Amino acid sequence: MLKKAAALFVVCASLATWVGCGSTSSRYLYAAIPGGSGGGQIVAYREDPNSGVLTQLTGSPITAGPAVQSILIHPSKKFLYAANAGEGDVSLFTISTTGALTEGPLTVAGTVPTLLAMDSAGGFLYVGNAGSFDLSAFSIDSSTGALTPVPGSPFPIGMSPINMALSPSGGVLYITGGGSPGLIEAFSLNQGVPAVVSGSPFSTGTNPYGLVIAPGGGFLYTANKLDNSISEFTINADGSLTEISGSPIGETYSGPLALFIDKSGTYLYVANQGSTNLAAYSIGSDGTLALLTTSPFGTGAQPSVITSDSSGKYMFVGNQQSPAIQSFSLDTSSGTLTSVATYSVPGAPTSIAITP
Repeated sequence: MLKKAAALFVVCASLATWVGCGSTSSRYLYAAIPGGSGGGQIVAYREDPNSGVLTQLTGSPITAGPAVQSILIHPSKKFLYAANAGEGDVSLFTISTTGALTEGPLTVAGTVPTLLAMDSAGGFLYVGNAGSFDLSAFSIDSSTGALTPVPGSPFPIGMSPINMALSPSGGVLYITGGGSPGLIEAFSLNQGVPAVVSGSPFSTGTNPYGLVIAPGGGFLYTANKLDNSISEFTINADGSLTEISGSPIGETYSGPLALFIDKSGTYLYVANQGSTNLAAYSIGSDGTLALLTTSPFGTGAQPSVITSDSSGKYMFVGNQQSPAIQSFSLDTSSGTLTSVATYSVPGAPTSIAITP
């Protein structure tokens, strides 16, 4: 793929909730669109931190790699990485102070790279390769963002990964695989090199597409799409998992596909692709879930991606049918969501990343 530069500038919007172009923010939202023009696009927006309103940047969407599937932003806010499932590599983009993306070098990964994970310090990038059943690991140059393969990479994992998450400490990587039962593989990490955690893999529900870890690092949850259920686990000191009594819990809704826990670790949200909504649960001190009485919250068709900005006040959902990004305000005292606005995008979004 050729290098590209996109000049993305904020455009004023005449919206009632817009606070004016005199207000400044360095927070930007990017969404991966695998099936866009030329085989992949990235849509870019400025987020108003006072309202959760998004304003698309001039020059957006930009051309990305073929079948770009997952994107992730370095904690320095300087670099964006994109896994290009259609060409087996990872793109590096630099992010300017105006949100502009400029593509740098490509780094070869495995076959059909679909997942990305990074430690909170921004020292290592992990790539899950769905086609080659392995994990690519790279060290990150903090000044340039360049990727260098960790010795021994790629590492076989014996299954096609469908989701991936790092513990908050960055010391353990969890990877889910499909089937009945589904599997969760756990790897302890030492300078980017994975080692299998004792007892791994751990069984969970059928096709665990959703995977999330509580901010405190004590609990892990999977959304099991074909079981219409959520599995609950305690994370032990060595990174192993113990399923919580009463798990999995059945959902009233169908097709749970994505999970998200708010910044405080108080609420868990489930994107139910088959029910066109988000279900919300409170998280108990023992990790158990209780459905909120105000839940569920309506979305566009086939909600499949959930994230929030760094303030934790606004959540964003990617809807795959009639493709759109939907913004919600989050009441941190009750967990209630209120829709802010919906923004059409040129194809089904598979990943959303927001600058810290």
